[in-house]
Amino acid sequence: MIPLRSTWNGVAAVAAAAFLALVPLGAGAQTKGGTLIMVVQPEPPSMASYISTSQPIGQVATKVYDGLLEYDSDTNALPSLAESWEVGDGGTSITFKLREGVKWHDGEPFTSADVQFTFMDVLKKFHPRGINNYRALEAVETPDEHTAVFRLSGPAPYILRILSGYESPVVPKHVFADQDVRNYSHANKPIGTGPFKFVEWKRGQYIRFDRNEDYWKPGLPHLDRIVARFIPDAGTRTAAMETGEVHLTAYSHIPAQDLASLSKLPHLTVTEKGYEMMPGVTFLIFDTTRAPFDDRRVRQAVSYAIDRQFIIDAVWHGYGKPATGPMSSKLIWYTDQVRRYDVPDRIERANKLLDEAGYPRKADGYRFEMTHDVQPYGEVWQRFGEITVQALDQIGIKATIRYEDTPTWLKRVFTDYDFQLTSTGYFNFSDPVIGVHRGYHSNQIKQGTVFVNAARWSSEETDALMDAAAVELDFDKRKKLYDEFQAKIVDAAPIVFVQEPAIFSVFNNKVKNVLVAPFGSFWSMDRVWLDE
Repeated sequence: MIPLRSTWNGVAAVAAAAFLALVPLGAGAQTKGGTLIMVVQPEPPSMASYISTSQPIGQVATKVYDGLLEYDSDTNALPSLAESWEVGDGGTSITFKLREGVKWHDGEPFTSADVQFTFMDVLKKFHPRGINNYRALEAVETPDEHTAVFRLSGPAPYILRILSGYESPVVPKHVFADQDVRNYSHANKPIGTGPFKFVEWKRGQYIRFDRNEDYWKPGLPHLDRIVARFIPDAGTRTAAMETGEVHLTAYSHIPAQDLASLSKLPHLTVTEKGYEMMPGVTFLIFDTTRAPFDDRRVRQAVSYAIDRQFIIDAVWHGYGKPATGPMSSKLIWYTDQVRRYDVPDRIERANKLLDEAGYPRKADGYRFEMTHDVQPYGEVWQRFGEITVQALDQIGIKATIRYEDTPTWLKRVFTDYDFQLTSTGYFNFSDPVIGVHRGYHSNQIKQGTVFVNAARWSSEETDALMDAAAVELDFDKRKKLYDEFQAKIVDAAPIVFVQEPAIFSVFNNKVKNVLVAPFGSFWSMDRVWLDE
């Protein structure tokens, strides 16, 4: 295995990758066949994971698309479409030896031309995190059909953390190249190299994937089929797990109040395992370009008004911990040396700031009215929205909830910028360049790109800190840069940092090898099998 802290050592990478290619993944007396039924909630807006990081998309598209690398639960890099790789030229090149004999689902051969097209013409240009993920990538050379060479402007160790089929899905040039990638006509009938082929999408009910008989991993996948079911009602999801109607729910799709009872059932497992590369933060985003939230004092006032621990207890039944800034405390770059909003006199501070900002209470007791758009990911988000409205009421802000379907909410927030305050959360992933910069850097104000800088927060100071940290190889210097970045962002308050979520999966014990990757269900599941 290749520890990610040492992947900038080319010799070790090649040796380890060559060894791993000979070792079968997974163990035990696997059986062939069977259908895995997993819950995906809400229904995906599309299957275009190369241009959207919407959580439901990641759960389904990863069954179809492979990446150059995979990762195990210890976050070690494993071969995938790249069977080996070597870093050279002082860290400014990565040479990938690509697997031979791989076919796309339509029978066409996979080659280095697909890798070049994917990274230079798709991910670098259109992936929501591409501008940061591949900022150092200047070219992909293809000396032959089974070699791809990344040419970098400087060392970028984080690139070897972002090559999974979820973060960087490799797509077929021969079907994409003559179309607008953003409006690819077959986006929802994807063609990949993965272990499962797309078969059917019955809107409002399920997506079906069947076994790829020509998959490049010998003997895999074990399953005949994966069915992703959409079950909007939380109680119905819980009941379906109890009865065995479904086998897997991930990303805390089971209400927190039901976890204790489910964990007592002998045929089920409730676990936080499987999210090692996905620490994150739940928050509220302001539109910082328009009044009243263009005033830092108003944003700080709302940040003081939010009782983080109360929300965690009331909405998530005590699971998770209060967030203090843009980074999860699970990241080695985290600092708690920032402005604290969970102080005893927080309501008094909030009211004083609003008075100073020129928003006194009127005769009805309110300072101004606003709309709170709630992320449409289920009942817990509605409850989070309701408590937010109550908190704002305490400081004289009258808020009205708006709850829409997922495509409408995504368009409103990330394309139309037609909102004042909305709730969501971002995974930090394993490096700030991957999961943190996208929420705060000026170059991440990308209209029409989802889960980036919707606040439209822009600061030369914080941009410079992120830019410097992205290329700094000395740990202590990089840590200092990120410490300063966190302090400035928390003080500016373009976002209300609420919770570091505890993410749970619930699965039927007859499902084996289900959580062997560090992305929850954001992986191919080629090694999953059913012990019937």
